[in-house]
Amino acid sequence: MSSQRIPFPYRIPFVEELGLELHSVGDGKAELRVDLAEAHLNSWEVAHGGVLMTMLDVAMAQAARSAHRHDGVAGPGVATIEMKTSFVRPAEGELRALGRLLHRTATLAFCEASVLDGEGQLCAHATGTFKYLRALPTPKGGLKVQRRGPKPPE
Repeated sequence: MSSQRIPFPYRIPFVEELGLELHSVGDGKAELRVDLAEAHLNSWEVAHGGVLMTMLDVAMAQAARSAHRHDGVAGPGVATIEMKTSFVRPAEGELRALGRLLHRTATLAFCEASVLDGEGQLCAHATGTFKYLRALPTPKGGLKVQRRGPKPPE
């Protein structure tokens, strides 16, 4: 597993806006990082719970997708079906989210993830269930596929 930043296989504007970085993905595991900025904080000046939940969700989703990765090509997309989160301690500084695929079927992935602070202390933990998707139905009966790669240049 690499400690250098790698591109997300699909473009997720919300994740880009939060500044989450993918550092490793493969073999049912994924690691994300973020260096907290003022925009990530709550009124206590620690990471907002929504930032932590997003990190956990994305780490689990990437771990689930990595099981279908072949020759560096990302597998099908996933949608979060359910997620249970426990907040253990306030999160500050540079954070790492470690996601792991626990079990998968043809259509579902069962995962867990933890967010650790710069000292390796557990800040939050989650379990989640994800559904594998190739496309989303549209109201007009068509299919919507995911956007691949980074944001197109302006």
